Amino acid sequence: MEAGIMNKQMPNMTLKNIAKACDGTYIGAAELEEKVICGAVIDSRLVEEDYLFIPIKGERVDGHNFIPQVFEKGACCVLSEIELENPAGPYIRVDSSEEALKKIAAFYRQSLSIKVVGISGSVGKTSTKEMISSVISQKYKVHKTAGNFNNEIGLPLTVFGIRAEHEVAILEMGISDFNEMHRLATVANPDICVITNIGLCHLENLGTRDGILKAKTEMFDHMRKGGLAILNGDDNKLSTKTFVNGRDTVFYGFDAEAKADEDGILMVEKAIYATDVTNLGFEGMEAVIHTPQGAFKTNITIPGEHNVYNALAATAVGLELGLSLEEIKKGIEEAKTIAGRTNLVKANGMNVIDDCYNANPVSMEAAMDVLSHAKGRTIAVLGDMGELGEDEKALHFGVGKCVAEKKIHTLFCAGTLAAEYKAGVESVENECKVFHFENKDDMITELLSYVKEGDNILIKASHFMDFPKVVEALTK
Repeated sequence: MEAGIMNKQMPNMTLKNIAKACDGTYIGAAELEEKVICGAVIDSRLVEEDYLFIPIKGERVDGHNFIPQVFEKGACCVLSEIELENPAGPYIRVDSSEEALKKIAAFYRQSLSIKVVGISGSVGKTSTKEMISSVISQKYKVHKTAGNFNNEIGLPLTVFGIRAEHEVAILEMGISDFNEMHRLATVANPDICVITNIGLCHLENLGTRDGILKAKTEMFDHMRKGGLAILNGDDNKLSTKTFVNGRDTVFYGFDAEAKADEDGILMVEKAIYATDVTNLGFEGMEAVIHTPQGAFKTNITIPGEHNVYNALAATAVGLELGLSLEEIKKGIEEAKTIAGRTNLVKANGMNVIDDCYNANPVSMEAAMDVLSHAKGRTIAVLGDMGELGEDEKALHFGVGKCVAEKKIHTLFCAGTLAAEYKAGVESVENECKVFHFENKDDMITELLSYVKEGDNILIKASHFMDFPKVVEALTK
């Protein structure tokens, strides 16, 4: 067999093994049971030669309807929740394609010798993933979560992208309810667990920060033997998890000594920590990072204090995987932002920070801190935050107070709950100008007539507000 074909194949993923992994029934020619697939997808448009197609029943589209087409495109097998009449190739009958997807991915991950880094947290999962990837790529061939493929569909698909040449997989894991992490971590089976923070997200389902902690740390139940937990030691919830999976936790944070939480209780000392932190505004951050192996000064080109935390997490992962301090420093300094996440766009003489992929109170306040360090007029463009439960009005009000306290020049906000931003600003003596709109289209019209060259504009809202349209309007 040609080397190119071999490289494309997914090790151990024969049709026989796949059927066994998902508790399915193989229906087709016996001689094809040892066929090895070259990929597994849920989107019929992505099917290539010798792929497995997994049809998912969605709200609007049923993937089963595309089974004839995928065989025409070269699929070697499909899953199916229904009996197929005269299919053009073999299929594996399953009760649930979604459950089968996770079981097959878990089997595939178990068959690989690759090191897996699992990342979770209330805020900063994606930016932390990108920072860790940039660092680890200095030494290893890395496979990482694409975009935000971090849920019960996206994570298995990410795992299916691992090939023989990959040495480390960096997997983002996002949840909104209890037991979700159990299901994700069963697939990921991480060697290293990184949790960034326990913030105010998904309160509708998880209730409190203690509930969020419980849900996030379900990951620990599915770590590989000897695996390591790397946690933010400046978070008063995470700092309680000092011993995980038979090993002492590696904590990171600002300064070595234990900080006191809001109740005055000391948390933990940090093994990996930052000192001499300097905020350079939109140009990024400078810091000295200390490790048990020595210290180094680094320039983090991505703005925001939270990116120092990302660099610390990446340093801890790098050390666990055997990187030198020089390699870690280089990886930190080469890290880039992605659209929707503190991504600086220079357009029409203005600095526009696109941070509109999602929002919660913690990330909002971090974004206001970034904006407050900009030179020139500062404009916050904010939309509603979702999934905050019964305290949603108070939490929006709090963000408004933060806008005022950070001395932001102007606030444009849109949405039903955004009225609380306005009220929060007005509750504090300040000079911030506030413009509130019921919808973003009206806001965009006024915003375009208000901005001018030299402005620094931050755009942030929960995903459902569709604020990328605001970014587009300002930067076209």
